Amino acid sequence: MRKGWNSSLTSALLLTGIAAFSLGFVAPARAQAPAQSDPACAALVITGHPSYAPIAWAAQGEIVGAAPDLVRGIAARLGVKDVVSRDFGSWEGAQQAARGGQADVIFGIYKNDARAAYLDYIEPPFMTDPVSIVVRKGGGFAFAEWSDLKGRKGVTNIGESYGDKLDAFMAEELTVARAAGVDKAFAALLARQADYMIIGLFPGREEARKLGLIDRIEFLPKEVVSAAMYVAFSKQSRCGALRTGFSAGIRTAVDGGAMRQLLEAADKRLAQ
Repeated sequence: MRKGWNSSLTSALLLTGIAAFSLGFVAPARAQAPAQSDPACAALVITGHPSYAPIAWAAQGEIVGAAPDLVRGIAARLGVKDVVSRDFGSWEGAQQAARGGQADVIFGIYKNDARAAYLDYIEPPFMTDPVSIVVRKGGGFAFAEWSDLKGRKGVTNIGESYGDKLDAFMAEELTVARAAGVDKAFAALLARQADYMIIGLFPGREEARKLGLIDRIEFLPKEVVSAAMYVAFSKQSRCGALRTGFSAGIRTAVDGGAMRQLLEAADKRLAQ
């Protein structure tokens, strides 16, 4: 894992109760035959954020990364034979696909009331995701609480939610523009159209690396929020009977430590 990531990832994962683990994936302690899939669920279409590495990212029309690997592993354990990962072009597009039933499962998503109207969230969350404030190099400011962002212009990616409380505070108290992609949000920040950017710590670092911006930006030390990250089923999916099995599979991955393995493997894949 790249220097500087290990301690941050470890801290985030410990918040979900992940402990040390052996090399097995989400298998229970006692070997069991794979569960039978729902006959109505001939295929499972899954999707997620195209720019949220190492949790999820777009590659050749699919969403790859730690979260889709988790979902594929659990689905296979439940007897689902055909799992199709699909990139719907943007995070907003992924959410629209889940809302409309074009995707059965969306992963790496925070919980809020609006999304709960069309998604069935699977408990427990599979990790806790720290969200950071990014500024231009040398453009840092004292940040201890949300009110410190008042009077400054912010930017974030379209379709992002940071939980009902922060979303409401942003709408009522802050000036935060929405950019059509993480790259566009970084561009707005560097063009001084915004004073700060809100983004998840892990994808923010990875996208900055990909865009060659590491030396031009910095992350403020205090997180703006730390949010639970979920797998969720579309309420329109015909595969809803798998939810109980997914809940058990996620709990096993969290409690047994397999999620950390998946994140570290995804991070190594990015570094290749």
